[in-house]
Amino acid sequence: MDSEQTQEILRLRDKKLTPKQIARKMGLKVSDVTRFVKEQAEQVAIAREESGELAPLVECLINANCLYRFFPEEGAIATQSEDDLETTTDPGMAIVTVTRSPGLNRFIVCTYLVDYWCLGVKDASGPRKYNRSEYQKIASLYYDSFIGGSEKISLTQAQAIVWGAVEYAETLGFKPHHDFEQSKEQLGEWNGEPKLEFGKDGKPFYTSGPYDNSASIISTLNKSVGEGNYHYMMGREMDL
Repeated sequence: MDSEQTQEILRLRDKKLTPKQIARKMGLKVSDVTRFVKEQAEQVAIAREESGELAPLVECLINANCLYRFFPEEGAIATQSEDDLETTTDPGMAIVTVTRSPGLNRFIVCTYLVDYWCLGVKDASGPRKYNRSEYQKIASLYYDSFIGGSEKISLTQAQAIVWGAVEYAETLGFKPHHDFEQSKEQLGEWNGEPKLEFGKDGKPFYTSGPYDNSASIISTLNKSVGEGNYHYMMGREMDL
């Protein structure tokens, strides 16, 4: 394949033609065009990684009930009341997934478990690398337990939820999960908009988890906002 042919392949790829369409148009073997396209994509991915540039965004996902909570005009399950959602899901929790792709059949995934009522980012994973089939299975698995499954959101919305929850939690004295440090880069820079409301009914609401140091968390809340200025739930016992 000479330089004129490779330049023409790149031009046609910019026009979104598939390798099969390019091969037919140029009278080349599909296998040759496919191999060249893959090699070119790998070279671009390597150059991008070496420069520190983020890979192109594929999609951002969130559990559907949280899309309704934060962006009610876009919620796919807006026919359900917020009270109904609270009784059927883990309250105050969102799973936000940010997926980028550095090349063909390659996906980089970061996931953030967000306690948007109190603790901010409770857990984070990634960046993890998957092929297409692996990514599709993982993305489905993350949201199987939520009513409505997952919904797509913009990167700006994902940033507002994750970074906003981190900022809110820090005002209460809580830092994000230690794995957030290695996964936050995939979120990119947030410009501070849109501003979202965190907490519940204007106050922090702490729900104890199986791995929490609940005594330490309550102590921190007492110091940051004072007794009586937050709500909490330990197991089945709720203080309002």
